Amino acid sequence: MAEKKDNIILIGMPGAGKSTLGIVIAKMLGYDFVDGDILIQQQSDKTLQKIIDAVGPEGFIAVENEVLCNLDAHKTVISPGGSCVYSDEAMLHLAEIGTIVFLKVSLEELTERLGGLHERGVVMKNGMGMSLADLYEERQPLYEMYAEVTLDIDGMSVRDAANKLIDILSMREAL
Repeated sequence: MAEKKDNIILIGMPGAGKSTLGIVIAKMLGYDFVDGDILIQQQSDKTLQKIIDAVGPEGFIAVENEVLCNLDAHKTVISPGGSCVYSDEAMLHLAEIGTIVFLKVSLEELTERLGGLHERGVVMKNGMGMSLADLYEERQPLYEMYAEVTLDIDGMSVRDAANKLIDILSMREAL
């Protein structure tokens, strides 16, 4: 367990910009960057979609939970997968090691950004028939529940979002 909450954890919907914004913030602060989805792929030696196809949504959530619970990082921006909020254990661990920031994006903007979900390795607990709107409705309350900071990034450039988040976290003395 970390001695200090010196990490920034970015949560939000697929397509919210967790990885893109995370890399920019890490560069601006001189932090490391960890992408939870890539960690899962490296440790499993499979793509996210192949893992989901092999073990189903619940099996994937278990794999993701194990990877995130074993994450030990300091001065790192962490972008866990959008489905991390399905695991209380993983979210409690992330809250112990860092400040959880919800990157809030409207359904309309996500629809413009994303296109299809099915090629992205997105966990849909209620099956592949879920629409983006269904997934949004299911996950929004979970993101809000775990967030220590919520940043509405609709219409913001990556640079503006990064600067705003760094300002907010600096005021909270999280950096």
